[in-house]
Amino acid sequence: MKEYIANYGYIRYEQTRELISSIKTSYILTKMMMISRLVRLSKRQLHTIVSREIIKPSSPTPSHLKTHNLSWLDQITINTFMPMVVFYPNNGIYGSSHGKILDLKNSLSQTLTKYYPFAGRHADIAPSHVDCNDDGAELLEASVSITLSDFLQKSQHEDLDQFFPNDLTWNKGNRKGYDIQSDGVIPLAIQVNHFECGGMVVAVSLSHKIADGSSLAHFFNDWAKVTRFCSREQKQEFPIDPRFIPFQNINMNFDGISFEVSNDCITRSFMFPNSKINDLKNKVKTMTAESGQPITNPTRVEVLNWLLYKCSVAAATKNNPGSCRPTGVGHLINKRNKMMEPLPENAIGNMYFIMEILKSTESEMKPESFIGELKKQKMQFHRLRNIENAFGLLSKMSSETTFEEQKRKIDGAYICTSLCGYPAYEIDFGWGKPVKVTVGGNLRKNSFILMDAPNGDGIEALVCLGKQDMAIIQTDPELLEFC
Repeated sequence: MKEYIANYGYIRYEQTRELISSIKTSYILTKMMMISRLVRLSKRQLHTIVSREIIKPSSPTPSHLKTHNLSWLDQITINTFMPMVVFYPNNGIYGSSHGKILDLKNSLSQTLTKYYPFAGRHADIAPSHVDCNDDGAELLEASVSITLSDFLQKSQHEDLDQFFPNDLTWNKGNRKGYDIQSDGVIPLAIQVNHFECGGMVVAVSLSHKIADGSSLAHFFNDWAKVTRFCSREQKQEFPIDPRFIPFQNINMNFDGISFEVSNDCITRSFMFPNSKINDLKNKVKTMTAESGQPITNPTRVEVLNWLLYKCSVAAATKNNPGSCRPTGVGHLINKRNKMMEPLPENAIGNMYFIMEILKSTESEMKPESFIGELKKQKMQFHRLRNIENAFGLLSKMSSETTFEEQKRKIDGAYICTSLCGYPAYEIDFGWGKPVKVTVGGNLRKNSFILMDAPNGDGIEALVCLGKQDMAIIQTDPELLEFC
């Protein structure tokens, strides 16, 4: 009997232990499922791709235009995609989303007859030309499970990435910008995003190998003009006239400067109203007058470039005291109207110069030194006669040693690009003007992009810095004084 009781007690003990173990396992599994669900919700994709197709030009490219040679500058330009995104509310002007997308496809097909290299293919490594074979651009449609106003109020810069086709932003995303049949790069990809409220976002990714920011803005505007024209049921095509400048076939066999992606950087937007920019200009005028080197006519871009650079260097110095390295700014300028024989604004391709302002000491960062050097270099570019003269200078830099030297300078510098003055807020597809236009993707670490603010009231600066530097600059009183 004692033996039975002992055995019975042992059995009950084992059953109880198994029960407790089972309860613990169930609790852990339930908790893991809850955590997993929360993670899925926090990382929930707001968009769902609903269609994907290739849009080809409405008429074939003439035989004498089948090969578009890339210039010296095209070939040494960074091998990446430029991402621009435009936001439109549902203002009730236009019909259904289905009607909008049909007009967009039709007008894109017509627009590509003029922008024929955008519908071609180019090699991924060291391209020297575009094969204008009319294989077409890629167009995706996506539905977004949120209202446009909610997104604009609650989103951060990185939330823009999902609106771009195949994640094609500066770092090339998931590398789906390829034509599987030809192994070539599809230069142009577009994603049209439909919000719950009827608002729309149109995002375009364009290969930087064949065009710059000015070219992308002109393409966007021309496509919008054609769309407005098509929606009126006009039979003839809308006259647009982009200028693709012909170049001799020169194969540099240069891979181009790579776009280095850092997981330690973050991009944030800073808005500078016109009134505050005027205050900054007056501050610069006063400071330079007191120094004995007065600058009486600083531009908006010049003073903001100086302020952003000065505050960024201060943040980096605070995070890394004692480590001083030569630095400076590479300022990109549109050279179309900077030569004695200017190019038309609708000249398509890479038409920019990089001004190098190498300033590392505290005295060199003063506005009279920094802005004075900017103005001096601008005047030097004005002395260039024409595009042939400009590219002639580049041809002298064609050695690999020279390229590596230039790359080292750029790697150690902050990069500033101005898209101000481009008619971004005039991009009207027939639904009214956009409420927001910006550039997507995480920018190169230590870089600034300046764009006109909505309604023309100031400048929006997209700033990409290391996370520690960004934490400092977001609370910098000198910077925030002008925001």
